[in-house]
Amino acid sequence: MHLNKEDLLSLEQYSIERDAFRQRVMAHKKNRRLPIGEHLSLYFEDKLTMQYQIQEVLRAEKVFEADGIQEELDAYNPLIPDGSNWKVTLMVEYKDPAERAKALTQLIGIERMTWLQIEGFDKIYAIANEDLERETDAKTSAVHFLRYEVSDEMIAAAKQGAAINAGVEHENYSFEQRPMAENIRASLSSDFS
Repeated sequence: MHLNKEDLLSLEQYSIERDAFRQRVMAHKKNRRLPIGEHLSLYFEDKLTMQYQIQEVLRAEKVFEADGIQEELDAYNPLIPDGSNWKVTLMVEYKDPAERAKALTQLIGIERMTWLQIEGFDKIYAIANEDLERETDAKTSAVHFLRYEVSDEMIAAAKQGAAINAGVEHENYSFEQRPMAENIRASLSSDFS
């Protein structure tokens, strides 16, 4: 499930294929973004989204040496689901910077209050920010990295078409998305193939 150097294009080849690859990834991502209310979105990561992220970092930083490429692989591979979980980037999204700054002081712990639920099973709460701490006593971050562990029974139900629900139960931000759209449900279920 992880990426290695052979999965990546050289900087030269990526520059040739970038536009077409980017269009493919953007179309793919439409089935992997789940808004939860007005100011929170879950971006479900997978091998393709991480390949794109790595290619863009390598391009922007003009990294072509093996050690630098491996460093990026090591940084992004943990964000690829391994067949028994979903890996998600949670984004707190406010257009106005002042409004966002205020909200981040009121949403401490939101990443731990975000859940997914496969129909017929209990809610699954995220294991958050395993890479580093992203909140203080005064505020939280606008970006969190989440992992949702899914049982074999839940996986079987999702593959058979069970609805998937999502929500947040934070005292200052509560919202449920029941059920998520079929295009997103199908895309997330494919993570278990």
